[in-house]
Amino acid sequence: MKSPITGKEMLLKFELRKLEFRKESFTVAYHFYLCEESEEQFTTTELDELNMIQLYNQYREKHNLPFPNEIKEIREKYGLPATKMSEILGFGINSYRNYEGGEVPSLANARLIQLASDPAKFRDLVDLSETIESDYRTKLLEKIDLLVEDQEENLFSFEFQDYLLGEHISDQFSGYKKPSLDKLTEMVIYFSQKLEPWKTQLNKLLFYADFLTFKKTCFSMSGARYRAINMGPVPNNYNSIFEYMANKNFIDIWITEFPSGAVGEQFKTNKNRKFNSKVFSEIELEVLNTVATKFQSMGTSDIIEISHKEKAWKANEKERKIISYKDYGFELKEL
Repeated sequence: MKSPITGKEMLLKFELRKLEFRKESFTVAYHFYLCEESEEQFTTTELDELNMIQLYNQYREKHNLPFPNEIKEIREKYGLPATKMSEILGFGINSYRNYEGGEVPSLANARLIQLASDPAKFRDLVDLSETIESDYRTKLLEKIDLLVEDQEENLFSFEFQDYLLGEHISDQFSGYKKPSLDKLTEMVIYFSQKLEPWKTQLNKLLFYADFLTFKKTCFSMSGARYRAINMGPVPNNYNSIFEYMANKNFIDIWITEFPSGAVGEQFKTNKNRKFNSKVFSEIELEVLNTVATKFQSMGTSDIIEISHKEKAWKANEKERKIISYKDYGFELKEL
């Protein structure tokens, strides 16, 4: 962006600032353009949004409020248009659409939305609604009953995913997105098809894809949590996650024994499982391509060395901590 004062290109910078929302104060990585000659600061609509999303995310995390993507997912689970969902919940349609668009709901409205995430409890809300036509109500209740049955039958599957990815909540350690094993699987498939990486390389590719997405949007790509270990950042519980994917035939892991006696695991395409780009946004697809292009010619030792330059690793490796997206997502050096 050029300075409106000098006409010269300005530097994009950020600094920690305290901002207030609903009478509470939070520290955000405040982004702005700096005109070096005049020392004036300027923002754009995009930067203002980036700064405000950080503020809203921290408020949501503190008060355990649903995030916009979660609100939309709840509605889509029942196959409802926004108009019907707002009727059942008793919200104005504009207010409800604003919640899906990023506006932070009141605590009372947020709790009602969270209540609707449970099919059994949502059934009660539908029964209480007096605005839904009888035929529509009957079909909706039938769908809800199927979801209740499915939830009971797949309880083990849900618990197993929690075991693999950690607690199913959105917080600073998941990049303010609920962990998605499906999304993480597609990321692994993408890099396997593009680069056929070794396990250590793949761990770094996933880290950079998730953290770069957060840097651009204030949300991670997969919701995966990353731990700092001696070899660099890795998805928490990565061995069990990759074993699960291989057992499901989502990817193939080829074992190679080197003359030194060391054993390497290389990830390759499974002929029966192709990458599904439809689960990603345009920005996420751009990030995947950026990461693949950046590291495509680098060996394992090179990518380890690069990851060791990241503040996210330096600040957390000693105690093998889970890395906070909020604290380190905007600090990426290589991307």
